[in-house]
Amino acid sequence: MDLKGKKVFVFGTGKSGIGAAQLLVKAGALPVIFDGKADIDKEEIVHKIGTDTPVQVYAGELPGEVQKSLDLAVLSPGVPTDLPLVKSFYAQGLPVWGEVELAYQTGKGQVLAITGTNGKTTTTALLGKIMADARPSVFVVGNIGTPYTSKAPNMKEESITVAEISSFQLETIQDFAPHVSAILNITEDHLNRHHTMEEYIRVKELITKNQGPKDVCVLNYEDPVLRKFGENIVPEVVYFSSVRKLPKGIYLDGDMITLRTDKEEIPVVKTGDLKLLGQHNFENVMAAVAMAWYDGVDMDSIRKSVCEFTAVPHRIEYVTEKNGVAYYNDSKGTNPDAAIRGIKAMNRPTLLIGGGYDKGSTYDEWIQAFDGKVKYLVLIGQTKEKIKEAAKKNGFHQIILCEDLKEAVQVCAQKAEPGDAVLLSPACASWGQFDNYEQRGDIFKELVSYL
Repeated sequence: MDLKGKKVFVFGTGKSGIGAAQLLVKAGALPVIFDGKADIDKEEIVHKIGTDTPVQVYAGELPGEVQKSLDLAVLSPGVPTDLPLVKSFYAQGLPVWGEVELAYQTGKGQVLAITGTNGKTTTTALLGKIMADARPSVFVVGNIGTPYTSKAPNMKEESITVAEISSFQLETIQDFAPHVSAILNITEDHLNRHHTMEEYIRVKELITKNQGPKDVCVLNYEDPVLRKFGENIVPEVVYFSSVRKLPKGIYLDGDMITLRTDKEEIPVVKTGDLKLLGQHNFENVMAAVAMAWYDGVDMDSIRKSVCEFTAVPHRIEYVTEKNGVAYYNDSKGTNPDAAIRGIKAMNRPTLLIGGGYDKGSTYDEWIQAFDGKVKYLVLIGQTKEKIKEAAKKNGFHQIILCEDLKEAVQVCAQKAEPGDAVLLSPACASWGQFDNYEQRGDIFKELVSYL
C-alpha cells in the first residue's frame, strides 16, 4: 500500500505507537493517534512524535466520522484484536496491521525472525551479533526493545533485520515474510490474551505463513507441537535438539554442538567455550547458529561471534566473582518457569535470592527443581512467606527471610564459601519494591559491587 496522503489510525501511545506514527509521517501519511485512556496528555504525545506535520490525537473515544475517514489501522502489540473498536474496523473492511507489518511494508532488505515462549531475547541478541560481525548493515529490532518501525526508514536492500517477534505482534501480520524464521518452543503463556492454548499455538505458527520453499524455518525437535508442525509447512525445516543426534539439523552431542547437512557434519563449538550457561542457552545457540548458517554466514565467523557473546542483561547474567564466589543476575526470572531455567543453569552450590510481587503463582515445581544445588533460599518481598511454606512442604528448610534486597545480598555474602554462586532469580515480578525487573537487576549488581 502506498501510504502517501493516507489517513492512518494508530492505536497506542507507547514506544511502538510513537514509532509507528513517526514512520507514517516519514512515509507521507496522516496519522490519527488514539489511546483508550481519556486522561492522556495529548500535547506530550505530539511532542514525542516530533514533527511539523499535523497529527490528530484522540483519547477515550473515537468520533464516528473520523473512523469512517480512515484508510488503514495500525495496532500496537499490547492492543487485543478482539476489542470492540478493532472488531468494528474489521467489520467496515478497514485493513488492520500491526507495528511489525507496517515496518515490513516500508523497510527493505532481508528479515530473520524469532518467536517462541522462552529464549527469544537471548537468541535474537546472539543472532544480531553474528550477523553484525558478518554483514555491513544489520538492525536488531522488535520485542527485544527497539521498535521495528524506528529502524525501517534506515534500511537498504542489503540490510539484514533480526527481529524478535511476540505472539501479540504475529496476530496482525499480513505479508510479513522472513527469509529464515525460528520457533524456539511453545509452553503455556499469555492465555489471558489468546484465551486457549490452541489459539496461542496457531498465532505463534503464523511466523511461517508467508514463507516460500526457498525460505527456512528452524524448529525445536524436542517440542512435540513444533515437531509435528514441521511436517507440513512450505519452507525448508531445520530442527535443533539438545537431547539427541539428528540425521539433519543441529544438535548437542556430549559437549559439542554439531551441524549436520545433507553433505557434511560440521563441529560448531564446545559448550565449555561458551559464556552462556545451561541447556536452554545451548538450544538458543543452536537456533541462532542454524539461522545464520542458512542465511549464508561462514561457520568460522559464526563460531567466533558465538564464543564472544555474553548473556543479555538480567538473564543469568554473570556479574563478578568476589572472594571465590560467583554472582549471577537473573532478575528476568519473573515467574517460576523462568526461574527453574536459572537454577538448572547453575553448576556450583548456590545461594538463591527469590521472592517479590505475588502474581498468584505456585512455587512447588521451582522448589523441586533445586535438585540439591541450593544451599540457602534467601527470600524477600510480598511472597516470602508463601514461598517459605512451599519450600517447607517440599522438604527444603534452609530458608532465610530478609527485609529487602540489600540485606539479602549481605546475608549471601556472609554465608557463601569459595566455589559457591549467589543467584538472584526471584520467580516473581518486581513490582512493589522496584519499578521493573531491570531496575531490580541493576540494583543487585550495584549492591554486589559494594561487597
